[in-house]
Amino acid sequence: MTLDPSTYRQLLFDRRTDGVLLITINNPDRYNAADEILHAELARVWRDVSTDERTRVAVITGAGKAFSAGGDLDMVERMAGDHERVSSMLDEMSDLVYNMIDCRKPIVSAINGVAVGAGVVVALLADIAICAEDARIGDGHVRLGVAAGDHAAIIWPLLAGMAKSRYYLLTGEMLTGAEAERIGMVAKALPRGEVLDEALRIAHALGTGSQQAIRLTKRALNEWLRSAGPAFDASAAYEMLTFMGPDVLEGAAALREKRTPRFPSARDD
Repeated sequence: MTLDPSTYRQLLFDRRTDGVLLITINNPDRYNAADEILHAELARVWRDVSTDERTRVAVITGAGKAFSAGGDLDMVERMAGDHERVSSMLDEMSDLVYNMIDCRKPIVSAINGVAVGAGVVVALLADIAICAEDARIGDGHVRLGVAAGDHAAIIWPLLAGMAKSRYYLLTGEMLTGAEAERIGMVAKALPRGEVLDEALRIAHALGTGSQQAIRLTKRALNEWLRSAGPAFDASAAYEMLTFMGPDVLEGAAALREKRTPRFPSARDD
């Protein structure tokens, strides 16, 4: 099978030498925020990469200044309280996580700027993550009023340990690329202008290495993630449950208005 770029609207594809496929998240006017179209494309592209005969390694980055600035607020508001949309998203977020884990080919992320929401899922579930030192990374679900569900439980504790994971996921605070490297969230943090070149250098080495050895090493390492599958499945369900409550609409409104949220669940009256 061959990946067909014409079936994607917000992902660009550039075939490099030695089996390297460069994928660019391409909605720079909105800082590559994930709406329904992009979220669906990020979920299915890894199946296409896995079966694409011409691809031996994938590199993913963002167009412009951001990697991906999280979920589109219009999408969030459309989902809130809508059982059908929420149920569909539960399936799609599971596909995104498990398709990356199960992808036969190695994935390298070149985190060139802010990575939040679906963006940080792709950034951190990549097999090798290269990050700009000044990039900002975070999982802001709790600030939106929903549980951290779309990848956090399956990968953050393995990368950073439980103490750091609890801190960042319960507070929703962001961290820089430099700090992410220090605590083990990413493989390398570099000046922004060097990130993509380094990711492509690593991809070249992977694309010209022993393919079966590399792929089976990835498969073995990802058994750690598969063993955490029940925790992820629960967290994904919890996130979708909170989309059915009142806090998410207040969280989205507060983000739009750049103010502190006043969550109904935290009011005394």
